[in-house]
Amino acid sequence: MNQQTNVIRCGTMFDPGADIVISDAVIVMQGQHIVYAGHSGKAPAIAPEAKIIDYNDAFVMPGLIDAHVHLSYGEAKTEEDIDLFASLEFRALRGMEAAQRILRAGYTSVCDPTTSGRVSLAIRDAIDAGLFVGPRVTCSGRNISSRQGLVDWYPTWVGVPDTSIGQIVHNKDEGLDAIRQQVKDGVDFIKLSMDGDSMNPSSIRLACAFRQDEVDLLVDEAHRLGRKVVVHARGAEGVLHAARADADLIFHASYMDEQALEAVIENDCALCPTLSLLVNNIEFAQPSDPSYPALVDAHKHELDAAAKNLSRAREAGVRFLIGSEAGFAVTPYGEWHARELENHMKYIGFSEREVLRQATVENAWFTQAGSDVGSLTQGSIADILVLAQNPLEDISVPLDPANILAVYKDGATVDLTPNHNRSRLATEFSYAMWNDVYTRDTLAARNGIAAE
Repeated sequence: MNQQTNVIRCGTMFDPGADIVISDAVIVMQGQHIVYAGHSGKAPAIAPEAKIIDYNDAFVMPGLIDAHVHLSYGEAKTEEDIDLFASLEFRALRGMEAAQRILRAGYTSVCDPTTSGRVSLAIRDAIDAGLFVGPRVTCSGRNISSRQGLVDWYPTWVGVPDTSIGQIVHNKDEGLDAIRQQVKDGVDFIKLSMDGDSMNPSSIRLACAFRQDEVDLLVDEAHRLGRKVVVHARGAEGVLHAARADADLIFHASYMDEQALEAVIENDCALCPTLSLLVNNIEFAQPSDPSYPALVDAHKHELDAAAKNLSRAREAGVRFLIGSEAGFAVTPYGEWHARELENHMKYIGFSEREVLRQATVENAWFTQAGSDVGSLTQGSIADILVLAQNPLEDISVPLDPANILAVYKDGATVDLTPNHNRSRLATEFSYAMWNDVYTRDTLAARNGIAAE
């Protein structure tokens, strides 16, 4: 069966795989793959029936890849929104719509490290089966941790609900069994929480959730079963234990010290800072938000530490991936993904070219498709982003929807029409009734008078 040949004429083409920029270029696609990408003068003969697509005034590059999204979170405002409200079935359908918003933003592949139930696996499989159009999804299952990890959020008398994103293990055997079960269920990688977060009062000390021998065993088992391991680790001890255990990818590493950095370098671990949650919360949060100002202050402190420690990692030549942590109220789907490129430049010191490579060829390493995506080379999958302006000159270009002229996935154009019918249900959220306790003093202060 003959495949349709499509030819894109590019004003400027950037191939991060070869790290080259070419003017007056063409990309020749047959079916889902690229058969030629380079200068128009060296292109093979084009069949008369080929479709010519003219982007002579545009910038053409591979589709972007976000290494840190949470499709099941539903733009949550609270931890309860993530773990308790909306059925798993609804979360999967909602997550599919979220994935499509991400695709329209120019991201043709995503990695989802932590889901509730098997939500993200279902989204991945439905897209792969051709039931829905969406980005390529590479995902883990629930986040495996201990009592001192991120996901043991609730009081002991509540526990960790089956609908939550966390899976608590109480000993090595339970940890091994959790990994084996997730591999059986078809996860692409394993996610472990090494420590907590500023949002979790029970783990704010950021002590590692596992002893070194426990981490070693869990990471080794995942590798034995052919799965990479990604870890959540903000504190120095969590980064150290994860790196010594040879974890493949470490998220955050904000408070990484010299000893932990040396272990990261020695074991060739990659880092993915995901600064957008911090930066967006600092800039977007309002005094009326329940976590204000405590969480904003905590994120300011963490951002200062992250800028210093991650810059040292950059100078040491550590491999960086890039991800937005989309899924929270301050990191909604399809909105701020490309802002993480700006964050890597502003806070860590990378160049425009370096962050675009991180968002393509470097992130591709952690996806199911691997080197088949993230570049414009012969044989690559035809996932392509067409921009009205050059992001090598202004990295904010992909943030503006007006600059996204076209997105191709598997060589087919993506419908960029927004879903204006989308709405939210009351059953998706924690039932918060008031933001304050309305005593006489509260009302007097609001009215500008003293209470009697």
